[in-house]
Amino acid sequence: MDTQNPSAPPRAQSAPADNPARSRHHTGGVIHENTRHTTRFVVIGNHLTQHKELSLLAIGLGCHIQSLPTGTPADIKSLAARFKEGATRIAAALRELETHGYLRRERIRTATGRIITRTISCNQPGHRRPADTDCPPPPRTAHRPEPRPRKALPAVPQPTQAAATALHQQATDLLAGLRRHDPRLLLSATDTAHLTPGVIAWLEREVTPTTVRHALTTDLPDTPLRRPAALLAHRLAAQLPPLPPYRTPAGPPPPTRHQLRNCDGCDRAFRTPETETHCRDCRTTAPFTR
Repeated sequence: MDTQNPSAPPRAQSAPADNPARSRHHTGGVIHENTRHTTRFVVIGNHLTQHKELSLLAIGLGCHIQSLPTGTPADIKSLAARFKEGATRIAAALRELETHGYLRRERIRTATGRIITRTISCNQPGHRRPADTDCPPPPRTAHRPEPRPRKALPAVPQPTQAAATALHQQATDLLAGLRRHDPRLLLSATDTAHLTPGVIAWLEREVTPTTVRHALTTDLPDTPLRRPAALLAHRLAAQLPPLPPYRTPAGPPPPTRHQLRNCDGCDRAFRTPETETHCRDCRTTAPFTR
């Protein structure tokens, strides 16, 4: 069904008295044969198509720009390549549209730092709304919130200097192997360096690596571990075993006490290894043969 133009008068109107040039019985006006559009159409207000101050070129250019898909180039160079009016006349028409609020051109900086001109078409001047554009807004670095500092890991026990040197590699290997028992315990190099002294403190307390590994990997929560290193640091400090019992340092071995035997020279008893046959006096005062 044809759609009537709402702006067309429903019936012929008599000419006003102050317009003698118009015939009272004029029949040469436009007649509309309208067919309803279902695809590839745009709604344009009569305030643009029948604007009293815009030039015909500006009106036509405004209608053309409003019909363009979002993102289509609408600069002077692109329009001059499309139409034969030339860049000078097209630039003047664009200024007319800007003056009456149908067009707005803004220079913006993209995320890559490039300066571009963004053309914003307004189908109803005075009703400013966010522009329908694919161009991303410039990054707002001035008000970007500062990143929150990462919370430090809990402190771990510290070993003695001698133990730290002797057991460092063993503790590092133990921490690196925890991910084989639970993939959630994959530690970074920084986290491993923080936890290593705590593991060494356990090892120097005569705790086996298997016991340390069991203490760190048993009864882990079923929920995802946001910071596994923090959990391990807490366990190393909270479950630290006591020092081993004190043991008296071992002294030099007692001297060997040989059995008594008689000297083959003077028959005097003396203590000596089985390899000796004469006492000290006989060995120093008289030569003898074995």
